[in-house]
Amino acid sequence: MSHNSEISRAEQRRLAVASATLGPWRAAAAVGGLGGGVALALGAISDGIGLGLVAGSLSVGLMLFFMVGGAGAVLGGRPETGHPSDRRIRRWAAAHPWRVAVVPGALMAATDVVVHQALTSQGFFSGVWDSLWRGLLVTGVVGLVGRFSHRKG
Repeated sequence: MSHNSEISRAEQRRLAVASATLGPWRAAAAVGGLGGGVALALGAISDGIGLGLVAGSLSVGLMLFFMVGGAGAVLGGRPETGHPSDRRIRRWAAAHPWRVAVVPGALMAATDVVVHQALTSQGFFSGVWDSLWRGLLVTGVVGLVGRFSHRKG
């Protein structure tokens, strides 16, 4: 696309972050909180409460949070404001779902590393590895939702 060559890489990164911020983050927080709570309750019933269970439940909640918020960002929905820049950012996000998907995926991986390092005795490198695959899962889901939700032409 010739339009991409007119936009610098730095500007594309800023557009991806701006696009991700337009997701339905309140709804995503509700879904993530509910999912994390269910994971905690189910784990407590079967295994009892422990920091590993809390960390795992937080990971589930974070994955749901970033998936729902990121998917909403690439889907577009209705803009919160009628501001023209919001509409342009949403059009860019619809045309570049994979670039937008990297933002919630990277945030998922980063926050997951912090959660696991703070709450478990898991080694740093194994924690990073686990967090990376979770971040890649979020990126994949958000990217695929964006890729297959918009009609071309």
